[in-house]
Amino acid sequence: MIRLTVPALLLLAGCAASNAAGDRSDARERARLDKAVAGLTPGEPLRCIRHDQVTQIRTFPGTILYVAGRGRMWRNDVVGSCPGLRRGDIVVSRTFNSQYCDGDLIQTRAPMGGFISGSCSLGGFTPYTRRK
Repeated sequence: MIRLTVPALLLLAGCAASNAAGDRSDARERARLDKAVAGLTPGEPLRCIRHDQVTQIRTFPGTILYVAGRGRMWRNDVVGSCPGLRRGDIVVSRTFNSQYCDGDLIQTRAPMGGFISGSCSLGGFTPYTRRK
């Protein structure tokens, strides 16, 4: 027989509330990502993209958008856990050539203090371009 005390019940209720809040937050982030790529058409994934094409990096939970302008970007769904992407931490890439490539390791760093908040590797780069 399992007996739950009042504090245990409150703890379980708190976990349920936390999960519900997390679900709402995930839905908000998915909507934010959908809005960022709205009006753009995805293409075939690429293995690498050049650094000099990227003008902005936008982060979402598990995803990085490398932006090259209003009508062109690449979506990268990272491999592994990068919890800093959820918080919008700074993405730090260490590459030894002029490209970002799938398999490259990245880190996320907190804007205040610069401590490492996560690391993961890049996946393939799906290009998104403006529909004509």
